This record gives sequence, C-alpha cells and structure tokens, in this order.
Amino acid sequence: MSRIAWDQYFMAQAHLLKSRSTCERLAVGAVIVRDKRMIAGGYNGSVTGGVHCIDEGCYVVDGHCIRTIHAEMNALLQCAKFGVATEGAEIYVTHFPCVHCTKAIIQAGIRSVYYSEDYKNHPYAVEILKQAGVSAEKVPSTVRIKESEEEQSIMEDMLERLKTHDDPQYEDFKRKLEQLENGRITSRS
Repeated sequence: MSRIAWDQYFMAQAHLLKSRSTCERLAVGAVIVRDKRMIAGGYNGSVTGGVHCIDEGCYVVDGHCIRTIHAEMNALLQCAKFGVATEGAEIYVTHFPCVHCTKAIIQAGIRSVYYSEDYKNHPYAVEILKQAGVSAEKVPSTVRIKESEEEQSIMEDMLERLKTHDDPQYEDFKRKLEQLENGRITSRS
C-alpha cells in the first residue's frame, strides 16, 4: 500500500475542516502547515458564540455575507491567538482565497498557497501574490471525504427518479454512484 502524498494529505485536512463550515453559500476549509506539520486550521463561519448562517440565513450586504469569517482568516487568527509563528509556512485551502484573505496571507509571511478549487480568482489577488513572491498552486484533491447519510439518500432518490422516467443516463449514473460507494472515484467536484 502506498502512502498519501503530503499535498493530498493536507488538502484532505482542509476538506475535512470544510465540513464544519456554517456558511450556506460556500463551505471552505484551510490548514496552515510549517515543516510538514499542521499548525492551525479554520473553516468559514460566524464569530464565536454568534448566530450562524445555517441557523438564520446569511447576512448579505453588497453581495457578501458580513457575518462570516473566512477559513483562511480563522486559521491565521488561531495562530495569533496561541502565539504560533506563520513566517515561512504554507496554507492549504479548499478554494482560491479572496483578495482580503490573500492580503492577510501575504502579511502573515505565508510562502505558498495551495488550493483545490478555483473560486472567483480575483486578478488583483493573483497579482499581489506574484509581487510578494508567494507561490500559488492548484492542487485538486484526490481524497474523497465520504458524504453524509442524508447526501447518500438524496443521491439514491435522484437515481431512482431517473430510473422511473426511463432516463437514458440512468445506467451511467448508477455505475458512478456504485463507484462512489466503493471509494473508487477519488475526487469530488
């Protein structure tokens, strides 16, 4: 049996953290790593003790939820709270960081950003990463975090509906669902 690659290991941790997100619009997870050791993690959600978007909906102003603290910021704040240095560290994020998080990442001395999904990659964020000498690399996740029982049930219901409507793609979707259940599909989009 071969071992999981470091990039995939840390990206899988970011995806696992993402499962704690309380944001209804986009779940994001982030892990800060130094010397192949995780030093902090975060997911997007409300301030400690505050109302969560999953409970009362997003508080959107000018197209942005102002209730949510981004995963990258939560990970950086965790380092600040516990006095953990971030200089020279790397960050693994499930989605490309926004401009504000990018600026914080640069200011924290992070040297590399690894992300698994493009998400509104702002040209200015890309530009300032280059200017600061911070590498940014897309690392698609090859590790699948198993879906919940509810998600599994929904997929099975959808598949059954395709079958009852004689959908020509039924067999293809059935095969893919079986592969998911057996862990043979290694990434989720």
